[in-house]
Amino acid sequence: MPERYRALIQLATWCHLRKGELCALRRRDINLDRGSVTVVRNLQQLSDGTLLFKEPKTAAGRRTIAIPAHLLPDLAYHLRTFTGPSPDDLVFPGEKGGPLRPHVLHKHWARARAAAGRDDLHLHDLRHTGNTWAAATGASTRELIARMGHASPDAAIRYQHATEDRDRAIADALSRQAATHRSGTNVARRPVETPEPAAHDSGPTL
Repeated sequence: MPERYRALIQLATWCHLRKGELCALRRRDINLDRGSVTVVRNLQQLSDGTLLFKEPKTAAGRRTIAIPAHLLPDLAYHLRTFTGPSPDDLVFPGEKGGPLRPHVLHKHWARARAAAGRDDLHLHDLRHTGNTWAAATGASTRELIARMGHASPDAAIRYQHATEDRDRAIADALSRQAATHRSGTNVARRPVETPEPAAHDSGPTL
């Protein structure tokens, strides 16, 4: 991927963000000190090409997600290099400064996956990959649904917000997984340990 979109790919994978959520992020939604990203809107393109910023369809989609610590240096570099200084500036603007249009993002994604020999991969697959990695940390179903911004009538009733402490534990465990991968160790043989959830925070599992 072009350098200006690499942080987008990282957030899609490790923070499970949807394409429209990524394209709608503004500088004020990224808190590097706390290591978090807040989703409050998404970008949609209508059939006539009109771009609209809209609120998430459900309350579950409006969320704050802990960013794995190993992403923060790259994200800080991206903000310095490609994002304007105003709190309202888009984190991932198009090359001409306006909103990033879906067809432009898909053009770059198609080139990247072809170069990797994986024409079968869709951009949305990154979100599923990140969810699988998060599940491997031992996160509960309730925590995963809160982190993913999953929405369904049943889930909205049964699952509420994961606690901030447990969400941070998930993000830290994801960073430990990344460090293990970089050292060439097979994480499948060495499961990452995470703190046991508090008794009141354990939810039903699938």
